[in-house]
Amino acid sequence: MRKIPATMATQHPDNSRPTYFSNRRFVAANDEVEECYRCFSELGVQEFMWDWEGKFVDEAVIDRLYNGYHDYFQKHPIGKDLFLTFRVPNVWIESNHKLPRSLMGLLSAEEAAKTYKFYGPPLFEIILPMTTKAEQLIYLQKSFKRIAAASKDFFDVKSKLDFINVIPLFEEFSVMENCQEILHGYVNFLKEEYGYKPPYLRIFTARSDPAVNAGFLPAKMANRLAVHLYHEFEEQTGIKVFPWVGGGALPFRGGINPENIDAVVEEYRGVSTVTVQSAFRYDYDLPQVKAAIKRLNEEIPKNHKKYVKLTKEEVETVKKFNKAAADFYRPVIENSADIINKVADKLPGHRERVQHVGLFGYSRGLGKVQLPRAIKFTGALYSLGVPPELIGSGRALKYAKEKGMLDLVMKLCPYLKADFEHAGHYLNRENLDFMCKKNPVWEKVREDIQLIEEVLEIKIGPTKTHQIIHRNFTSNIFHKMNLGEEFDEDILKAAEIRKSLG
Repeated sequence: MRKIPATMATQHPDNSRPTYFSNRRFVAANDEVEECYRCFSELGVQEFMWDWEGKFVDEAVIDRLYNGYHDYFQKHPIGKDLFLTFRVPNVWIESNHKLPRSLMGLLSAEEAAKTYKFYGPPLFEIILPMTTKAEQLIYLQKSFKRIAAASKDFFDVKSKLDFINVIPLFEEFSVMENCQEILHGYVNFLKEEYGYKPPYLRIFTARSDPAVNAGFLPAKMANRLAVHLYHEFEEQTGIKVFPWVGGGALPFRGGINPENIDAVVEEYRGVSTVTVQSAFRYDYDLPQVKAAIKRLNEEIPKNHKKYVKLTKEEVETVKKFNKAAADFYRPVIENSADIINKVADKLPGHRERVQHVGLFGYSRGLGKVQLPRAIKFTGALYSLGVPPELIGSGRALKYAKEKGMLDLVMKLCPYLKADFEHAGHYLNRENLDFMCKKNPVWEKVREDIQLIEEVLEIKIGPTKTHQIIHRNFTSNIFHKMNLGEEFDEDILKAAEIRKSLG
């Protein structure tokens, strides 16, 4: 059985501070090879995501790593001890011109490994973002087979890869709930096409996009449900599953940061891999980052079979709760898209992204609301002094309490009080009061805050000096925006205080 990495570094641009190795916040595509090497050799990360989705990418990554850091990778071979994994474009959403290049990159990496006399094949897995059905996974498998055959015919490229491991990345609630059908469909294809039953599957679950689409609590609950369903699939088929969670540093996007490792280990039970994104790596002190990654590498593998099993009744309760909670959250976001986008436009981009076409994941009335990507969405609301964790959550907790669901919510989210206290430290009540006067929909958020405090018996608001300074910066942002003045510097200073752009 190959090694399953416990930690994966990603290129998500959520850092507010400069990287420790370049002293720049912006990480250009030509800096990412060095970043990858440093994540392996200095931070102790076991896997690195090479992201083709929505960004520019260095296609010669394996050649550059082997050529630039030959001695290190001779001792720590990629594909055996360390792993580099492509996240490929979803051709049903994004332009398909990069997909053939990414798949060809797997084959050329294998040739590079031969040239350098390294272990191979170094690359054998790809991640498909926004997976919604088995046919997409099948399409990628067939596409790779055709490209491999053509490479052999035209260029005499002989690969050990008869097929590749296609990792679905589930990002929508309905898809997570239907994950077993998708997995069964893909496994049946492998049996029929190759006569092959995979010994294991890696399955990736998003935390950020579900939160943007339906709110903080539904995203947490859906993640726990998905992990249960993955392990149930293992019991049904005998195929080992290794679940994977992609989360950012702030609670809204997953709460995976160096100061929160105890909660990460506990809450992500049953998960085999977690992401350590840019804010995790660059917004905290370097010794703390290294120690946190070391602990995750040690503890996450012990968690594999410790997931929370759910009864059929509990599964249905989670689905019912998530639907109700999303209905509390969505109208606030839908009716606040203008101010969210206005602030998000001022948040800096710290990677070389190409334009991303994304829509808020639900329809209402006259159409769909367009929102920024998850990092800027989260950062915009924090910059306004209204952390998105609070939106819809109070009314959702009240609903759970009235319907007898609260015990299940607390069972699946044992660090819920700490999450709300963390996010609540960055609340600016004065800004919220002003926003209520301009747009009555924000009155619902004021109600949410009161209900969170009542149901969980906590107090929300800044308590420490740096949190009060953050509040002051968000006041600057709000009032400068209304005056038509620039507030870029205030946005960045506030982000540095909370240790994440968004």
